[in-house]
Amino acid sequence: MNLTTTAPANCQECPHLHNSLMGTCQMSELSLVSVGKVYQVYQKGQVIFRKGSRPNGLYCIREGKVKISKVTGDGKEQIIRLAKEGDVLGYRALMVNDPYSTTAVALSDCVVCQVPRSDFFSIIEQNAQFSHSLMRLLAKALGEAEERIVHTAYKPVRERLAEALLLLHHIYQPSTPGPFSIPVSREDLAALMGTAKETASRLLSEFRDEGMVRTQGSRITLLDLDKIGKTSALYD
Repeated sequence: MNLTTTAPANCQECPHLHNSLMGTCQMSELSLVSVGKVYQVYQKGQVIFRKGSRPNGLYCIREGKVKISKVTGDGKEQIIRLAKEGDVLGYRALMVNDPYSTTAVALSDCVVCQVPRSDFFSIIEQNAQFSHSLMRLLAKALGEAEERIVHTAYKPVRERLAEALLLLHHIYQPSTPGPFSIPVSREDLAALMGTAKETASRLLSEFRDEGMVRTQGSRITLLDLDKIGKTSALYD
C-alpha cells in the first residue's frame, strides 16, 4: 500500500515547479494548493491510479518515473506514455469527470503530490495562463497519441525500438551531464514498442551487436545516439 501524509514542503519549494504545469500558478494559488495537497509515496510497481476508478485530483510527480498503460483486447499491456519529475497525470479524466481510461504504475520509487479537485478547478477559473497551459498539454497528448497509433500500425518494429530508446533516454536523462544507464524490463520495453517481449529482446541484441547500446541485466546504456536517431527516423 502507498503511504499518504501531508506534504513536508510547500509547492513554492518544489525543485520541478518551473518545469511543471503548476509553475504557471500565482504565489497565492500555490499557497492554497500547499495547504490542501497530500503527497503519496509509492514503491516500484505500485498502482497510482487504475483504469475505471474515479479521479479525485491532479497528480504531480515530485520524484520518480511512471508508466501509463492500457491492456489491449488480446490481454497485452500497451504503454502509451512515460512520465517523469514535474509531469502531471490524470488531468483529462479530471476535467471531464470520467473514470480513468488508463492505469498509472510507478516504474521506480515515487513521490506523487495530489492537488484536490476543488483547488484544481478554482485555479482553472481564476488563472488564464494555467488554463492555456493545460489546453496545450491536452493538445500535445492528443497529437502524441495519434502519432503513436500511426507508428504502431505502419512503422517497422526495429524503428520502433529506436524510438522507444530515445524516449527512455529523455525520461531518464539526469540533470547533470555524464553517462547513465536506463533501468527497463524487457516486458516494459516491449509494451512501449507495441510488440512481443521476444521480439524486443532479439532486436535489442542486434542493437548491442551493432554498437548502439550496451546491456547489463535490465539496464541499457545508449552508446550511439546519432545512429539510434537515424534508425528511428528511417520511415518518417
